[in-house]
Amino acid sequence: MKTASMYPQILALAAPIIISNISVPLLGLVDTAVVGHLSDSVYLAGVTLGATLFSFLFWGFGFLRMGTTGAVSQAAGANDYQRVVLLLRQGLVMALGIAAGLLIFQGWLVSEGLALLADDVAVVTQAKNYANIRIWSAPAVLVNYVLMGWFLAQKDSRFALKMLLLGNGINIMLDLCFVVLLGWHVEGVALASVIADYSVLVAGLLLAYRRLITLLPVTDWSLGGLDDFRVLFRVNRQLMVRTWLLLGSMAYFTAQGAAFGSDTLAANAILMQFIMMASYALDGYAHAVEALVGQAEGMKDRLLRHRIVVSGAALSGFTVITISGLYGLWGRELVGVMTDIPEVQNLALTYLPWAIGVPLLAAGSYLLDGVYIGLMRSDVMRNGMLVSFTAFLVVEQLTSQWANQGLWFAFACFMLLRSSVMAVHYCYRLYPSSLRPR
Repeated sequence: MKTASMYPQILALAAPIIISNISVPLLGLVDTAVVGHLSDSVYLAGVTLGATLFSFLFWGFGFLRMGTTGAVSQAAGANDYQRVVLLLRQGLVMALGIAAGLLIFQGWLVSEGLALLADDVAVVTQAKNYANIRIWSAPAVLVNYVLMGWFLAQKDSRFALKMLLLGNGINIMLDLCFVVLLGWHVEGVALASVIADYSVLVAGLLLAYRRLITLLPVTDWSLGGLDDFRVLFRVNRQLMVRTWLLLGSMAYFTAQGAAFGSDTLAANAILMQFIMMASYALDGYAHAVEALVGQAEGMKDRLLRHRIVVSGAALSGFTVITISGLYGLWGRELVGVMTDIPEVQNLALTYLPWAIGVPLLAAGSYLLDGVYIGLMRSDVMRNGMLVSFTAFLVVEQLTSQWANQGLWFAFACFMLLRSSVMAVHYCYRLYPSSLRPR
């Protein structure tokens, strides 16, 4: 099998994910735009802080999706469908248990989390208004992570397309209704997200039930023994550390930006939306590679695994160069769409080159995350993140005299190291020996 022959398989899986993922940054753009056009930047800053908090609280448990994808894809590659079904049940139990904890401790989590992110009273007040509503999405969001990973592991990326388009479509329409028409400000943005998350949950569970009865008769609802949970817990524990460090870096970036004032915080939020748009497009390839690499590992085919990685890298490279080029050509116009506050516009344009360059540095890390999730080598992801996060903090302190420019420089170094550490590990430890020059 030639390397090029992997392109159709990767594109077939990635295309629905990329299309659906476009709606994710589009939702962020709509959230930013509807609030960014209100009379005061404090509303945009409040939504930014609230969204950052929930990025940590919710995506901090994103290992539920990643761990499910890795474990289920290897089980599917080995044709062990009994385990495919068992892993879904285990994932759902873990998700609901974590969600219950978030709801029980919501008061402390919201107040302490926002206190760590900013000390501007007006901004924190708006963020708290957002957070007190958004927290009730926890059960739906975490269960949806498990469902997304379970379907993707079986090479069904159309599920992601259906669910994300449904959820983000509802969210965008409700944003416009609640904020623009009814004037509910940050509370409207939060309520729109809650309703959308539960809409997706209902639809996802119905589709999962239909898949279950085609795989195996739904007569055994046991969760297995401790041995069945052990591998999933080990992988998820390492992914949790990696994910919390990643989100910690994002929260630290936001908090440091907030120290330069609400206008700088809002400008950074706009540029971070650009970076997130690129990451969601590139994640389409990463998600496709997760499933394909996991199934190749289940079949014990290392050469096939390498072909998948090479093809995914080529597609990711072409895509990120195109995206950064578009930002360079039309970045000014995009900033103007997202806010009409002159001070925020000027600051965003000052720092725009970082939003153009960072995706180029980060592209490798997105793809290699997919590779190592498929291999269930979350230890490599965790170790790479430890190195990168430590470097981020050190570089930010060394460049603190450059103010927000130094913060962006440190963040760029963080993304570059994420890519480099995993690339070096792959080349020296996982590159097939049969392909090495002799």
